[in-house]
This record gives sequence, structure tokens and C-alpha cells, in this order.
Amino acid sequence: MSTYSAKPADVTRAWHLVDASTAPLGRVASEVAQLLTGKGKPMFTKHIDCGDFVVVTNAANLQVTGKKVEDKLYYRHTGYPGGIKDRTLREQMEIDPAEAIVKAVRGMLPVNKLRDDRLKRLKVYAGSEHDHAAQKPVEYKLKEAK
Repeated sequence: MSTYSAKPADVTRAWHLVDASTAPLGRVASEVAQLLTGKGKPMFTKHIDCGDFVVVTNAANLQVTGKKVEDKLYYRHTGYPGGIKDRTLREQMEIDPAEAIVKAVRGMLPVNKLRDDRLKRLKVYAGSEHDHAAQKPVEYKLKEAK
């Protein structure tokens, strides 16, 4: 008996709808990363991109635990010497709430040549409205904390 290995032509991609206001940031990001990689599918193969499309709504109503709103920092660099800049989660949410979710999901995806293509299938919206009604995304319930 041989081991099954998925082929790129065999992959079928579903659409999932995740509400970011129902769970903390880390839980949302980890579940979205699982959907983007396709680890829940029986045909999962590490070197083939088997993941689905994910639409995340209500990014502006993101929940975090503890003092992460003030303590969590996002860094960027201007490209000049001494040009490192930082922002708190509160400041990031005022500027672009979707970027906080994208960065959290990006950090939970495996670092390999498939990561950028997986992130292209992630669609994040600040409000409850999204542009993907024609794809008929299925609402995905996040797992409850134990």
C-alpha cells in the first residue's frame, strides 16, 4: 500500500467566513491559519497548498486578553539608520484593524515558499460587510476556550 500524496490539480478550495469579534486574536489567528494550510482536510500534504479561502469580518471589534491593547507592539523600519518605529495594538487598530489580524495569521503560518500564496487567500474586513457573497462562504464557528 502506498502513501497518498495530493496533486495540485486535485485541490478543491472552499470559502469560510470567520467573525473576529467572537474570540481573542490568538484563537482567531490560529484557526484561520489552520484553514489556510488545509490541515483539517484528509488530503493534506505538506508541500502542496491544500488550503481554503478565508474571509474574516469584524476586525474592528477584535478582542484581546490582558493588557495587550497597550503592551503589544508592532515594529517597522524606515530603511534609514535608527529608523525603527513602533505602534501599540490600540494605535494599529485606529489606523488599520485588518493589518493586526493579517500579521497575527502570518506569524502562525509555516515559513516556506507557500506562505505568500496562502496569505493571498485571506480576506480581512473591518466591518461585517464583505465583497464575497457570490462565493457563498460557509460560516466557520471558532472553537470555545476550555
